[in-house]
Amino acid sequence: MRYRELGTTGIRVSEICLGSMTWGEQNTEAEGHAQIDRALAAGVNFIDTAEMYAVPARAETYGRTEEIIGSWIEASGKRDDIVLATKVASAGRNFSYMRPDIHDGVTKLDRVSVHAACDASLKRLRTDYIDLYQLHWPERPTNCFGHLRYRHLDDGTSTSLEETLSALKELVDAGKVRAVGVSNETAWGVTHCLSLADKLGLPRIASTQNPYSLLNRTYEVALAEIGIREQVGLLAHSPLAFGVLTGKYMGGKRPPGARMTLWNDKFPRYWTEKTVEATERYVEVAREYGLSGAQMAIAFVLSQPFVTSAVIGATTVKQLDELLAATEITLDKDLLKALDHIDNDLTFPCP
Repeated sequence: MRYRELGTTGIRVSEICLGSMTWGEQNTEAEGHAQIDRALAAGVNFIDTAEMYAVPARAETYGRTEEIIGSWIEASGKRDDIVLATKVASAGRNFSYMRPDIHDGVTKLDRVSVHAACDASLKRLRTDYIDLYQLHWPERPTNCFGHLRYRHLDDGTSTSLEETLSALKELVDAGKVRAVGVSNETAWGVTHCLSLADKLGLPRIASTQNPYSLLNRTYEVALAEIGIREQVGLLAHSPLAFGVLTGKYMGGKRPPGARMTLWNDKFPRYWTEKTVEATERYVEVAREYGLSGAQMAIAFVLSQPFVTSAVIGATTVKQLDELLAATEITLDKDLLKALDHIDNDLTFPCP
């Protein structure tokens, strides 16, 4: 397992980050604990979660994933063996159950909400500090979660990034948070955060956790250069495009218990004709080189110079082992050219 610096923080994280959004929904507490143990045995030291997990988000499972990680921390006594990342949710969805006592249940990224969310996460995680605290998505109206065409809809009611970063600074100063990051953010959002940090002495974001995979290379358009030049590494989430790049859904298959089988109506961007065609071509290339679609997809993400870590998710230890093995794979130059050729033909099939 290789390790890379998280931004300019001095914190070293494994190139594989263990995602956790299925724990508490598709996975039990015991299964979540087993995945952590297996990942740590393989050299993984980085775990990512969020206050809103498990997914799909609903009141009944809100915070459950953090609780599962917290019970592992308490039972194992290995808190200092991991770099723990979590996220504070923002507006734009019906999450009134998260902090119903604040803003009439409207989820925001203002000072009061950020402090309340962090304290609640610390309690669920059974720790007194978070290594990386991330803004799950922008509060302002902007492109994320599959949207490409920007429409300026800002009505002036969103919390300013200055206020949000100021609240994060208070958490850092209090010792509750070591580093901060953003997620599902745009080029403007990243550069504005960096500018505010420089001008006002606010925390400098260490990472951007955005989607990045063979089916979604939008990060390369503008954010990749920013990430490299400003040392704000990508924590690539959905590197398998919700499991689509494994090929398990090809030919109309719907494996029992799989995420896209259970909730396919919630993620329509993964079922377009363009996505299906691109997936079939990528999996064919993987097979030509004796690789699984999953391993090739992870190895591709890890080959990029702007990536700090790939956030992987699995529902079984067997799946986890297959993904961890991707760290030992170096992709052939001809294979990489073949992948670029497919991307040229079918650009952004699944943003």
